[in-house]
Amino acid sequence: MGLLIFLVISYLVLCYSLSIVFAKAIPNLPEDMSLKAGDAWIPMVNFMKWAELVGRKSSFAFWLLVPLVNVFIFAGLCVDLARSFGQFKFMDSFLAVVASPIYFFLLGNKKEANYEGPILKREKEYAQSIATALTRGEQRKADRLISESPFKRSGGREWAEAIIFAVSAAALIRLFVFEMFTIPTSSMEGSLLVGDYLLVSKMHYGIRTPKTIAMIPLLHNRLPFDLGESYFEKPSLDMARLPALEDIDRNDPIVFNYPLGDSVYVLPGRTWSAEDYRFGNVWPRHNVQIKKGNVELITRPLDKKDHYVKRAVAIAGDVVEIRDRDLFINGERSKDAPNIQFQYQVTNTSNALIPFEKLYEWGISAEDLSANNANEAKQVLAQKAFYIVMNQGQLDKLQGISPGLKIEPLNELAPSKDTTRRSYPLEVQERLAERDEANKFKLFPHDPKNFPEWTKDNYGPITVPKAGVTVAIGPNNIALFTRIIGVYEGHDLEVKGGAIYIDGQQAKEYTFEQDYFWAMGDNRHSSEDSRFWGFVPADHIVGKPLFIWFSTKDASMKNGIRWNRIFKNATQME
Repeated sequence: MGLLIFLVISYLVLCYSLSIVFAKAIPNLPEDMSLKAGDAWIPMVNFMKWAELVGRKSSFAFWLLVPLVNVFIFAGLCVDLARSFGQFKFMDSFLAVVASPIYFFLLGNKKEANYEGPILKREKEYAQSIATALTRGEQRKADRLISESPFKRSGGREWAEAIIFAVSAAALIRLFVFEMFTIPTSSMEGSLLVGDYLLVSKMHYGIRTPKTIAMIPLLHNRLPFDLGESYFEKPSLDMARLPALEDIDRNDPIVFNYPLGDSVYVLPGRTWSAEDYRFGNVWPRHNVQIKKGNVELITRPLDKKDHYVKRAVAIAGDVVEIRDRDLFINGERSKDAPNIQFQYQVTNTSNALIPFEKLYEWGISAEDLSANNANEAKQVLAQKAFYIVMNQGQLDKLQGISPGLKIEPLNELAPSKDTTRRSYPLEVQERLAERDEANKFKLFPHDPKNFPEWTKDNYGPITVPKAGVTVAIGPNNIALFTRIIGVYEGHDLEVKGGAIYIDGQQAKEYTFEQDYFWAMGDNRHSSEDSRFWGFVPADHIVGKPLFIWFSTKDASMKNGIRWNRIFKNATQME
């Protein structure tokens, strides 16, 4: 609504300014042109008359009805109208585009500015006179006309205008149509790999209007060299979404703004949310820095939150459950993503040589071995027992290296379901108990009292909220909906004395205002996804990955290019 009000007011001010400009132009109109000041208030007629004033056909104004193209058409009309009144300076062109209503109001009241005729016709006639002089062999006259041209622009200005146009075009395309994203982590292996570059459509699920308007073009949220944020939070507009070309289907990969990313700590290598820190999901070395108070907490508006890519395994209204690693949607076993990955424990009983180079050829990286580089990965593989993340095809190849390799799938069981735990040595039982204590707050909804035994491999059931659906709320389940009510849907939520208050009124039920999604990575044991931070609101959806337009091994050109992945479909479930 805020954006609509802003646009309506801007349009009305523009019409008023045009009425002054039109009145100023009337005394000097060509004989074949008719114009009244009141034409400025008639929708579409005002732009048709505007086009005629600068030397275009009136029908040229209908290009303003074409999305995205209309931005450049409008900018051209603004610049040409200023020039038709003899305003040729760079700053005149700039202000005419970025502050049209105000600029044309000032132009209409500028005594020394008079309408000099359609600028495009005058330029054409002047160019024709130069061409005629050259045709007649009058080189001196042609040179004089060129040097005295009132339309001449310096080389520096031509470069500046070209750069501004190119940056503006790229920024608008990035903002509304397509954007390039890179895959920085292994959370979507083996469908999307580290180093894949995605072309993401912002039109398929509906173009979002920007909330943040004071920003550096072509940058998302950080300046180069980690110099700070690349935008100002204010002024801002209410976000809106245009009609979608298609709905989000189950198992579609989606790009979205990280739901918890409204308050973040930015550290070398990655960003952590305040909620990540609160629930113990931060890497140990970064946790120490945050705890010491050495890192500033930064707030971000919705459209400047970090981008994530996951698979929308469930849509609004679905019931999600994970049983012994298997995903169930509405009670039915969900189809696995291609090359889905899990973590396994490998015990090398025969001391077989496991070459990392061979595993790397199969697509197993150092990260899959919890190592930072190839040398560390080789050290891991030399151990008697280690953990490794891989898909079924890679598992079969690894098993083929030696029959002495014992490979067991890792399955995180709740303490009460781990029937073998009592047979472990006492020190192992104690270590597992310490792990359970450390992990009990990490998973969404971070309420071990009411959701005590959920793990990454045994989780739920949990229902994904749907717009218009009303649910009962109470102390036993409010943890599921705290961020929905208090953050995503903007209400004042308070829990006191066992009662829940929304906007100051006691509430026992709540009706959702938008749809939500459940997002998970294909690398199920190495993915920070909805199991850790909950639902993805519909207004956080950025777009649909279409295809991989480029791919480098481990996100490094020095490691080579994956030619076989270029132009591969990014949405296919094989």
